[in-house]
Amino acid sequence: MGAGSGVWNDVPVHADDQVGEGVSAELAVFLRNAADGRPVKIVPSVCGGCGGRVFFVLVDDVEGGAERVCAGCGGRAFIADSEEFWEDADPGEAGCPCGSEEFETAVAFSLADDGSVRWVTVGLRCQKDGAAGVYADWKIDYGPTDHLLTMV
Repeated sequence: MGAGSGVWNDVPVHADDQVGEGVSAELAVFLRNAADGRPVKIVPSVCGGCGGRVFFVLVDDVEGGAERVCAGCGGRAFIADSEEFWEDADPGEAGCPCGSEEFETAVAFSLADDGSVRWVTVGLRCQKDGAAGVYADWKIDYGPTDHLLTMV
């Protein structure tokens, strides 16, 4: 193991990785494994209205973008900068192969050396069978990007 790296649940990690409180270990490991080798900040989605952590999620996996709908109160929120191009998106409802559409949602932000966000990866973990997957991801090619870290 070289300087600045390590292993977490058999997945190589970067010394600067950060995982927010409330992200399940299964989803965090899945998102870390899907990252591009840069340090990541993994942030859980939490409903601003009721504090809920289970969502229905609309994704555009071609253009990249996602909107979440709280399973508890119906509150809606866009993930990262999705709202900026949602009008041109063709979203569909995320679904697990088991048939469930309710997910724990978290976002992995891949960070550049200067700490700016370079990639957004939306990970979902099915509430019925626990299966995890990446449902949308997209590149960020502008700055500053600090505001994106709170838009999950």
